[in-house]
Amino acid sequence: MTRRIVRTIIQVAAAASFTFLVVLLLDRNYRVLPNSIHGYMPSHHPGLVVVDVTVTSCSSINIFSTCELDPNRWHRIPKELYLGETWNSKAFLHVSRKREEDLTDDDSVVMDVSVGRLAPASTTDQSKKWERRPGGIWILRSTKKKSSDSADAVTDLDVLFGDDAAEAREGWSIVGTPLLLTAGSPLHSAHITVRRGHALEPKKPKPRIRDNGRFKIMQIADMHLSTGVGACRDAIPDSYKGGSCEADPRTLDFVTKILEDEKPDFVVFSGDQVNGDTAPDATSAILKYAAILTSRKIPYASIFGNHDDEKTTSRKGQMALLETLPYSLAQSGPSDISGVGNYYVEVLARGNSDHSALTVYLLDSHAYSPDEHKYPGYDWIKPNQVEWFKKTATGLKAKHKEYTHRHMDIAFIHIPLPEYRDKNLARLGQWKEGVTAPKLNTGFRDALVEQGVVMVSAGHDHCNDYCSLSTVDGEKETPALWMCYAGGSGFGGYAGYGGFHRRVRVFDIDTNVARITTWKRLEYGDVESQLDKQVIVEGGKPVKIQR
Repeated sequence: MTRRIVRTIIQVAAAASFTFLVVLLLDRNYRVLPNSIHGYMPSHHPGLVVVDVTVTSCSSINIFSTCELDPNRWHRIPKELYLGETWNSKAFLHVSRKREEDLTDDDSVVMDVSVGRLAPASTTDQSKKWERRPGGIWILRSTKKKSSDSADAVTDLDVLFGDDAAEAREGWSIVGTPLLLTAGSPLHSAHITVRRGHALEPKKPKPRIRDNGRFKIMQIADMHLSTGVGACRDAIPDSYKGGSCEADPRTLDFVTKILEDEKPDFVVFSGDQVNGDTAPDATSAILKYAAILTSRKIPYASIFGNHDDEKTTSRKGQMALLETLPYSLAQSGPSDISGVGNYYVEVLARGNSDHSALTVYLLDSHAYSPDEHKYPGYDWIKPNQVEWFKKTATGLKAKHKEYTHRHMDIAFIHIPLPEYRDKNLARLGQWKEGVTAPKLNTGFRDALVEQGVVMVSAGHDHCNDYCSLSTVDGEKETPALWMCYAGGSGFGGYAGYGGFHRRVRVFDIDTNVARITTWKRLEYGDVESQLDKQVIVEGGKPVKIQR
């Protein structure tokens, strides 16, 4: 297609406001695909050092404008800096890297990066001068090849978004002010984050029962974090700290307070951590909550909900990030099993024992029904997941019997099981909204009972926070399995239903007597109480509600 024809099409499209046609035709020149398609997560680039950094900008109404640079020299970070908020302007960060062994005497290694209107304070070494780049970027380079071995050498860059952006990756830090971008008025500030030195193995501590025989798990469900601060929904009160309610800061303040109060040994994020519709950059949302856990050295596990990967990075992409984060024990799980995030975590016995005292199973309950006509609503645990769980649990039993106390198994999912709908079951807590469990029952509850799992806890239905007691079929007086909800914790998701306050659930496990006690903590109202505190497991077995 000649430039004259392209120019004519652009003129017609602009006059008719057919901007989509222009975007489609010129996609190769200026547009990067959304995260949900390319699944981008920053890679580690072992053995590479950064030798230069720049920003390009381009326009969809100028055919001579391009955001492309020589691919043999430059790598474009595939995050559009305006997040698609300006239809006619785009901008991208580019990084030039070289392998250490390929560096020549003429190469300069980037030793520092900053962002701001003015150059950073001068260094004492007059041979080193800050160099200016577009977007308010300043780089400091060394001409000495040996500098590439320094722990200060810049080896990777990424972009995070929002005034509340945080970093949790090993060796990474946000530098300077937000990028100085002039085209349009982006809704989210863009920040450069830099890794210095080569990639380190993230800390992955093994959870262990404390010396007093206790272990505390906090379940945090449905945070619905955004790229940026987000907007509060159904907030009580609708103001916060004397100003308007910003969803993510208020949610994370709440989580932080309960972490400080309860001091859990392990945290389970049971889905919808990311509100995909308002989180075009899922990395920025994930790192905000990961930073809180990492700074407190609390190991945690994550599974996905139905909103985590909507209109943003895929489940696989998000899990790839989670697997690299310190204190995150999240795993993709077997590649031949449906879903991303079918795995288990062993909690070791006290002292130096290598025996498991508690096994925590985590499964991907997927998102929306693949057959809306026959089974409208939400997806279900697939038969191969049920079989994987049964085979795994059966295979672990011999090893678990070596533990001198009573070993226990528990499980977490996002979408509740169909059995949660049974209103005839004894329960403790609030049932405020309809149970949006899948219409197809694949027998996962039965598999949990068969394998001796004592409790399962879900998220998804924000305003339900009850635990109900499922009994043995044919023996209605014999407890078989506790089925709990955490209740929604995040202000980016809905609440309502009669003044529901955000909350989290705590499980206190006493391995001395194989007991599990659970309660909830509120964000507003009776914030100091352990709401609906109840023993649900005694002697390693589910027990009836104690009045």
